[in-house]
Amino acid sequence: MENSGGIQASLSGRYATALFELARDSKALPQVEASLATVRQALDESSDFRALTTSPLIGRDAAARAVAATAAALKVDATTANFLGVLAHNRRLGQLPAIIKAFRGLAAQHRGETTAEVTSAHPLDAAQVDALKQQLRTRLGRDVNVDLSVDPTLLGGLVVKIGSQMIDSSIKTRLNSLAQAMKG
Repeated sequence: MENSGGIQASLSGRYATALFELARDSKALPQVEASLATVRQALDESSDFRALTTSPLIGRDAAARAVAATAAALKVDATTANFLGVLAHNRRLGQLPAIIKAFRGLAAQHRGETTAEVTSAHPLDAAQVDALKQQLRTRLGRDVNVDLSVDPTLLGGLVVKIGSQMIDSSIKTRLNSLAQAMKG
């Protein structure tokens, strides 16, 4: 399965591809995608869960037990729960954010959608996200999913990446450009 962006080239890409193919073949793609969204939210919101996935001090067995308990508490599907166990056993839980991102890209590509990585200085509300999706749909001629993140150092504006294309309307970049222009 060759795909754009070299998703398979990285370790996280290989794990994501394996999970994607398993989910697709077992007709569990929507459930796995929803479960991974739940896991991603837990990583964003729980410092304990984040520590579990990144600490080199937690052994394989302890990590596997903790991940199994977390998966049950989050009510993720069986495929995702088993996958998290494999990651814990292989000491690859630290790759989870990259695996989730790669999986989302594969799932979107499978549905014929495009995913835009959007970084904003402040969290966007639902109306702003809808307006952004509409603008991107108009620009690209197809539906676009957005993968949102926040970076306060941008000061304001947005940075949008779609594949290799980047649209940077952040205040930080504008200020840097102004500073360069003033230098010479």
